[in-house]
Amino acid sequence: MKNVYDERLDGNLELNEPNLCIMKRSGERVPFNKTKISDAIRKANNEEGILSERLTDEQINEIADAIYYDAMHAGRDLSVEEIQDKVEDALMTSGKTKIARLYITYRYKHNENRKMSDIDQKICGVVERDNEEVKQENSNKNPTILSVQRDYMAGEWSRYYTSKYLLPSEISLAHKEGIIHFHDADYFAQHMHNCCLVNLNDMLQNGTCISGTKIDKPHSFLTACTVASQIVAQVASSQYGGQTITMSHLAPFVDSSRKKIAKRLKEEFEATGITTTDEKFAELVQHEVIKEVESGCQTIQYQLITLQSTNGQAPFVTVFMYLNEVEEGQTRDDLALIIEVMLKQRILGVKDRTGSYITPAFPKLIYVLQSDNIDESGKYYYLTKLAAECSAKRLVPDYISEKQEIDLKGDCFPCMGCRSFLTTDRFTETGKGNLSGALDFKPGKHKYYGRFNQGVVTINLVDAACSSNKDETKFWEILNDRLELCHRALRIRHERLLGTPSDVAPILWQDGALARLKSGEVIDKLLYDGYSTISLGYAGLAETVYYMKGVSHTSSDGKSFGLAIMKLLNDKCNEWKREENIDYSVYGTPLESTTYKFAKCLQRRFGIIKGVTDHNYITNSYHVNVRENINAFDKLTTEAEFQRLSPGGAVSYVEVPNLQNNIEAILAILKHMYSTILYAEINTKSDLCEVCGYDGEIKIVKDETGKLIWECPKCGNRDQEKMHVARRTCGYIGTQFWNQGRTQEIQDRVLHLSINTVGDKENK
Repeated sequence: MKNVYDERLDGNLELNEPNLCIMKRSGERVPFNKTKISDAIRKANNEEGILSERLTDEQINEIADAIYYDAMHAGRDLSVEEIQDKVEDALMTSGKTKIARLYITYRYKHNENRKMSDIDQKICGVVERDNEEVKQENSNKNPTILSVQRDYMAGEWSRYYTSKYLLPSEISLAHKEGIIHFHDADYFAQHMHNCCLVNLNDMLQNGTCISGTKIDKPHSFLTACTVASQIVAQVASSQYGGQTITMSHLAPFVDSSRKKIAKRLKEEFEATGITTTDEKFAELVQHEVIKEVESGCQTIQYQLITLQSTNGQAPFVTVFMYLNEVEEGQTRDDLALIIEVMLKQRILGVKDRTGSYITPAFPKLIYVLQSDNIDESGKYYYLTKLAAECSAKRLVPDYISEKQEIDLKGDCFPCMGCRSFLTTDRFTETGKGNLSGALDFKPGKHKYYGRFNQGVVTINLVDAACSSNKDETKFWEILNDRLELCHRALRIRHERLLGTPSDVAPILWQDGALARLKSGEVIDKLLYDGYSTISLGYAGLAETVYYMKGVSHTSSDGKSFGLAIMKLLNDKCNEWKREENIDYSVYGTPLESTTYKFAKCLQRRFGIIKGVTDHNYITNSYHVNVRENINAFDKLTTEAEFQRLSPGGAVSYVEVPNLQNNIEAILAILKHMYSTILYAEINTKSDLCEVCGYDGEIKIVKDETGKLIWECPKCGNRDQEKMHVARRTCGYIGTQFWNQGRTQEIQDRVLHLSINTVGDKENK
């Protein structure tokens, strides 16, 4: 027996390594305990009827020592399942087959008994606030809050129900193994969709109903903003993904307020005998209008930050700011005023409980770059400068290039929440009518507001690559098989929504947010003909190309291979779309907690592969690896080629230092975005330590167990409850901290900009 492990035991094995940990099923990281391995083997060893096969204490300890050695040299935390696999292998190798069978049987029964108790344990972990997996699942949910706990408790049951009853075993197993990811299983038990563009124009102009109360058309900007905030909260409670509203739908109400204010002032002046010139009177009216716009925008920002949906968090909402969305003239000038006020209020920030101004996560802002705001001579260039200042201080807005989107999609319109984009519709071009019944329909005009996404399933491209063992022929075969697996999973998402009556969410399906269906009418017709989309997500293109080609996808050879993968994804979506009349679309998945899950699954399945599986995260979508040195302009230019092949949604970013004193650098990037890429963002840092007031970058360090934590470099504060850290997570800002995989990814990010880079680009 001993000779099997002699090689592993060479080198004076230290059995008291303090930083060695394992990953429990709950996601909790705990110290490795070799005694538990020995005890488990002894339980099987001491069963009746195997006296002649029993292991000696020395043999049991040798097995435990060898497994301990493996764990020390794995380069990562082994899971409980991996430890148990190693025990089984060691017992079989020892020739003690009866003991091995007893151990395997014991493990199987224990796992079977755990199926329901796992649910109990996870829910208990939510309530008692010690479920590490749940605590770090969403960077904008605080798991200590009761409403968040309720949402997580329901989510744990939904995951169990989905896995046991709603998904075929092959889909469930592929999801568990990290081969694919079936998104939002914590909501899938209910008949809910993902994200949407809210048809705020229809609801405000034609009235709506909120919680059974009829809401008529508002008569002022402030009232319209209040109603819009309530609509957002209701929509957030009826879906699980993000939503977007546009300021152009609120802009007409500024003039409504202007007329009301003018009428009121005129009556007051007449009643008091005050006289004034027409010019002075117009100035007074505009002064009051500005005050109302400030109050309305503040209502939106503060309401959306402080409201809490049934999902346990502030509504995940994006505010779209696009000047050309309204006709030129007074309404566009009013929209410009709204945008100006929104940006100034976001630059200020919001106060925390101590009274300090901090960066909020929501609402996410998107600002459209267009011909009259990107050049210094443009009428609205002042707004772009303000947007650049806001990005430097508060990480938003993100930017859409009108020029690029019209070129690629034919129209300029926002994403739904984070990054999910609709397809150009296929139902209004013929002028036959509007499937939603919304009252803003005009024959021949494309419709975007009032449409939605059915859901996402993501393929782990890295797993397909590693499974091929670098055989390209085999890789394409595996990739095709995995895509068909994703297709079956996406069909399950689609079919889950079929037959859903409009009554399940009146705000969505009956009262204008997405449709004006009748009570009892099902939503089925909104799932076809391009009215809604369904998304094939993908992750890890960078690691996939590196594994298969040995180079980055920023190189010529790597780029060709990466683009070929993207083309296949699009070909598959187009094929499914033709056959089923459902708008499948390729989507650059915003992995949050899943980046860690995928990485751990890859490590378990394939071990540590340098440059591929040697970190606790994989790269989002088509992005350049966060560790690769590349300047901001080249990164945006390179990624733009891949973004064009992610029509269902994707966002690029550049990581920059503190540029609050160098707004010209931000503007140089924005000009490059306008001419190069459809949708991009600028990542910086926005932190505050409540202990000492430090407002520079709070750093990531390792604690005594090797865990990555956040630390104030000025006072050493490590209490996350006493610091504010805002980082771009996946196209949106996270403020409630992240799991170990995402934290490591944030730590590894290189800067893509220096002052010299900006100067060189401008000289070119």
